[in-house]
Amino acid sequence: MLGENLKILRKRKELSQEDIAKMLDIPRSSYSGYENEASQPPIEILLKLAATFKISLDLLLGKELNQYSDLQLKEFENYKDTVSGQNLRVLVVATDNQQDDMIELIPESAKAGYSLGYADPEFIRVLPAFNLPFLSKQKKCRAFPISGDSMPPVSHGSFVIGEYLENWHLIRDGFPYIVVTKNEGIIFKIIYNQIDEKQVLQLCSTNPLYQPFEIPIGEIIEVWRFVNYICADFEDTKPDDALLTRSIRELQKEVADLKSVILSK
Repeated sequence: MLGENLKILRKRKELSQEDIAKMLDIPRSSYSGYENEASQPPIEILLKLAATFKISLDLLLGKELNQYSDLQLKEFENYKDTVSGQNLRVLVVATDNQQDDMIELIPESAKAGYSLGYADPEFIRVLPAFNLPFLSKQKKCRAFPISGDSMPPVSHGSFVIGEYLENWHLIRDGFPYIVVTKNEGIIFKIIYNQIDEKQVLQLCSTNPLYQPFEIPIGEIIEVWRFVNYICADFEDTKPDDALLTRSIRELQKEVADLKSVILSK
């Protein structure tokens, strides 16, 4: 039923096959083959199709959309399902001989390609993988490379280990997370959850020289809760310095909130 569903969704948006093909960055003939059921799209194209039509993969693949009213289809097309985890997100994992999940490490050389390869089994399969006994086997973790000086005490060249977060509503204000985005790649920041109010996450650095900024949830692919990091160089951060950094970060947040209120008026 995929081909018929694609036709319904495309026509609802008043788009041509050429339009959709350009959005997916594929030839029109390839997309036409999906609608005519002459070929099956790979998983990365299925993910892009779901994002393009703002519909979950289980609906796209498992329901006959011609059985639903236009109003029901509009209700399906929202990002609340994506944020709460009800919209299917494919997480490819590496396992050991006992079928336990391992911690994949994204090398610096693979960092740029992660936003495209995160759902590709072949991309994940060739990554270095390891286990850490002090991390829960019940949680899925992954290690990401960090560059720059925006998040002390985590220094340039370190790796941060994140725990996969399916429901983005559970993001806690003022805590560090790894955010994987479509255009900016891998970002490690302190997060303030503004999903309900503005459909964005506000990202703040621990280095006061960097200004907070916002990422729309539509640009976000994955969120990982920070649990630990592997340090390249040990930095001697005094308690007073840490307190000052925290105070400046809180001040940055208050200023950003004040600007938001002023601009909204």
